[in-house]
Amino acid sequence: MDPENITRRVKEFQLLGLTANRPLQYVLFMVFLTVCVTTWFGNITIITAVITDHRLRSPMYFLLGNLAFIDLSESTVTVPKMLWDLTLQHKVISFDGCMAQLFFFHFTGGAVVFLLMVMALDRYMAIHKPLQYFTIMNPGVCVGLVAGAWVGGFVHSLVQIVLIVRLPFCGPNILDNYYCDVPQVIKLACTDTFVIELLMFSNSGLLTILIFIALVVSYTVILVKIRVHVTEGKTKALSTCGAQITVVCIHFVPCIFIYARPFQNFSGEKALSALYTIITPMLNPLIYTLRNTEMKNAIRRLLKRSVLSERN
Repeated sequence: MDPENITRRVKEFQLLGLTANRPLQYVLFMVFLTVCVTTWFGNITIITAVITDHRLRSPMYFLLGNLAFIDLSESTVTVPKMLWDLTLQHKVISFDGCMAQLFFFHFTGGAVVFLLMVMALDRYMAIHKPLQYFTIMNPGVCVGLVAGAWVGGFVHSLVQIVLIVRLPFCGPNILDNYYCDVPQVIKLACTDTFVIELLMFSNSGLLTILIFIALVVSYTVILVKIRVHVTEGKTKALSTCGAQITVVCIHFVPCIFIYARPFQNFSGEKALSALYTIITPMLNPLIYTLRNTEMKNAIRRLLKRSVLSERN
């Protein structure tokens, strides 16, 4: 390879997007625009309800409000660019823009993973230490755990960026996706990436599998405890844990398929990516709202206050 080409860095990447079919692109634009609006409305409603309703002053709802905020942040990293590109024939993203998108995507995604661990810990304390629950999960501890989730996401993402930005990108610049992500970007490097892929697998794939297994075991223990020892409020506890288990599954299963494998293209990857980046942030508030009576009542009170304020 020409030494001059080795040092030359591409200035932009061409995105192939979800499909090359123009009529289908317009249909997808309307569908995903609806999903985006629903995501924003749902998550903002949960955040507002948690902040304004005094009946939701518990660690569980504080963490739920933070999950809604992260979902809101995560949906802004890839979706607006994807919607804009669906209206264009030629889709490109600058090198710096690609690195920024990759960083914030894994920053928010990592923060969600660690926050889901915190939420599992919260349910464990609520079931196993009910008398000491509010003492253990006091506001200071909750804030510290949420801050730790953000720090964990930042460190996870920083490792990705440091490894990728040092790679030489000297020619190929076509990404077969609608956003920048590690598996596709690494394949465009003009060097042997086996070691980097192994490091990325350890940082994303293996870590995701281990955390998912730990969460499944944790919730299994919690469900057994609820079934055997809890009498008062059993239905509510099972409903809350069921919602969290559902969210964990819809978040981790696509992650495992995308990152916990050699970085090779496979059929259905774009569909999994769309589920993970576009659909999941919308599903989280819907799941928690539909399965939680207190949250549904809080949202009704919030909407009622909004209607009354408009009339006045």
